[in-house]
Amino acid sequence: MKVSIIGGGGRVGSNAAFALQCAGLVSEIALIDANADLAAGEALDLLHGSAIAGDQKIYATDVKGAADSDLICITAGLRRKPDESRLDLINRNVSLYKGILDSIKTVNVRKDAIFLVVSNPVDVLTRLKIEYLNWPAKQVLGLGTVLDSTRFRSLIAKARGLAPTQVDAVILGEHGDTMTPIWSSATAAGMPLGKLLTPQQQTDIFSQTQKAGAEVIRMKGGAGYAVGLSIAEVIHAVLLDNRRILPVSTQMNGQYGIRKVCLSIPTVVGRSGAIATFEPELWPKELQGLAASARALDETWAKIAGK
Repeated sequence: MKVSIIGGGGRVGSNAAFALQCAGLVSEIALIDANADLAAGEALDLLHGSAIAGDQKIYATDVKGAADSDLICITAGLRRKPDESRLDLINRNVSLYKGILDSIKTVNVRKDAIFLVVSNPVDVLTRLKIEYLNWPAKQVLGLGTVLDSTRFRSLIAKARGLAPTQVDAVILGEHGDTMTPIWSSATAAGMPLGKLLTPQQQTDIFSQTQKAGAEVIRMKGGAGYAVGLSIAEVIHAVLLDNRRILPVSTQMNGQYGIRKVCLSIPTVVGRSGAIATFEPELWPKELQGLAASARALDETWAKIAGK
């Protein structure tokens, strides 16, 4: 499987490439960036470790080199400022992102190619990818709340001294201010987390999760490792066609009464992209959270739809 990363010279793109290299599952990794030298440098650095990590082809190229990709991952974009919401990025990023989509239009990309959108605000840009290029909705995935969910699980584990891999908890909705923690189904080794965490602990952990991205940006300039691993998790689900249920962002078609907007609900991910979605029973406040995400994203889309 060939994966091309547009924005591969940046922190997120190069970290994703490294995570893919370490796993050794994809056969080819192409890095594409407006800064060609930066992409070439990252590719060369990764190539130097290929004798240890695996036998993948790793190189830098331009957008034409993405034409035969099985999956195209878009990480390019302007970084969020510490005090800026992801939705505030839309006015700064939409022109840049449309430029990327225009360049993709000039390339004869495979009709069965899967797109994974990572650039923020990811839910809005995922919808833009579908509607601007008229690409099949099931073949366009946004990273959505995959990163938020792994942060959530890791912070729960840290608070209770548990093994992070045994914590099963998810965040749904928008990858942003209206993200919604789903405590109704959260467990650790099958035990309900409602019995392991007090309401105050739950509130504190979710607050930490909401602020996690801004905290990392403030301390080191931007997130990289966890988002790189999150990207790799989605790509591997596509590559292996193993039908993993992940909270990726996809376009809603009536789920929970929501239409058109892209946001995260439990989604079966495989070789053809978004294979199916689930609508587990949620607590009323969780349903309200999803509805709030849909409203916020719809309002933002209305502002940029004519631009």
